[in-house]
Parts: sequence; structure tokens; C-alpha cells
Amino acid sequence: MDISKIKKELIKQKKSKFEGNIYHYSQITYAYNSNKIEGSRLTSEQTEAIFDTSSFIPKSDDLIKLDDLIEVKNHFKLFDYILDHVDELLTKDMIIEMNKILKRNTSDEDDPRYNVGGFKVVPNIIGVVSVIDTTAPENVEKEIDELLKAYNSKINISLEDIVDFHFKFERIHPFGDGNGRIGRIIMFKECLRNNIMPFIVLDIDKPYYMRGLKEYKNDQMFLIDTIKHEQDLYEQICEKLLNFEVKEND
Repeated sequence: MDISKIKKELIKQKKSKFEGNIYHYSQITYAYNSNKIEGSRLTSEQTEAIFDTSSFIPKSDDLIKLDDLIEVKNHFKLFDYILDHVDELLTKDMIIEMNKILKRNTSDEDDPRYNVGGFKVVPNIIGVVSVIDTTAPENVEKEIDELLKAYNSKINISLEDIVDFHFKFERIHPFGDGNGRIGRIIMFKECLRNNIMPFIVLDIDKPYYMRGLKEYKNDQMFLIDTIKHEQDLYEQICEKLLNFEVKEND
């Protein structure tokens, strides 16, 4: 599959209101799954309705958190942001802006403990049962700088490099909230930038994805194989939705 065609169509279709294309699919599928992995209670149908009409019909007696609604809309803007900057080198300012976009107007923005628009100021961990320690707040900026320097110094970036960056980014856990969603959207952007098949981590595959992150130091291939599976699924959708030719007007 020609990755440049995927990138070109995502950018072109972003400017149109045409439904049912790869941009429409990617926006809805990405926002639904990435937020669902983090505990959102919105359904895929509700996510699609919000994207298409900025409204949705809740199931009777369903309690919908306002932050879930705000964050799904913010995720649409986040996806647009990475398309606008898809060919640019990944930077610290860009990553901070991603977090700011995702968390804008949420309840976290009013809570100084989350420090929306900056790196974490309160220690955090990954998981509850099998706890994974993360970088202390005072060391986050230094470790992010070092991670970006090492990553951006690579001449030819591979899928394995992108997955490795993701693992290290998640272990730093630089923000008060939104780390997983920012980490996953970075992988999508960097795949497009480096001519690698992008992918969406599906909520149904969350157990494999989380196990891959937890076991990465001992067995990198579990996470890599999970990602390759998601690549195959996204490629199938791309082949279905991008198998067309439209004659450009002169």
C-alpha cells in the first residue's frame, strides 16, 4: 500500500465534508478507541454522531461524563493537528501542544495538579494492580529532551523505533493525564511521516497492547506484533476506501 497516498488523502479529505472516506473512518475509529482504552463510556455510534453532527442520543439512564464529550471532540482536533504537522520533526513544544488540545476545557484544566499545558507536577504511576513506576516530575523535561534527541538523530526511522519511542514515552508518563492518547497519536503521525503503515490501537486489543507495554523490556516482540496486527487491520480499510482514482480538474 502506498503510504504517501494515505497521507495525501487524509490531508485532502480533512478539508472536505465528504463522509465514509478514510479520514472520516480514522477520526471516528481513533477517537472512540483511544478514549475507550482510557475509560470513556461513549459508544462508537455516539462518537460518530458527535463527529458528524456535534450531538448524540444517549441510551436511557446512561450517565455520560461531560469530560468524555469534551475529550472526544478535542481528539478530533488533535487528529487534525497531527495532519497539519505530519511532516514536521517531533518536538517537545509539539507534544505539549497535543496535550493542551486534548485537555482543553476539561475539568482537569481547572485543577493545578494536572498542569494542563505543561508537564506533570504531581508523581503518577501506570496501573493499580501491577504498578509501573514513572519518571519523577522534576526529571520529566530532561528525559523528554533526551528521548527526542536520540529519536530525532536516527536517519531512517523504522516501526520498531516508533514503538520503542512509545514505550519510553509511556514510562516517562510526562503529563498529569492524557499520556496514552498522546503517545498513540504520536505513533500515527510518525508512521505517516516515515512512510510506514499507520495504525489504530483498538480497545478490543487493549489487553494485548497493555501486556506488550508491561513486558516490553523482557520481550519487545509482543508489543511489536500487536502493533503489526493493528497495521494489517488499518491497511485493509485503506485498501477498501482508497481503491479509487478521481480525475483532478485542470
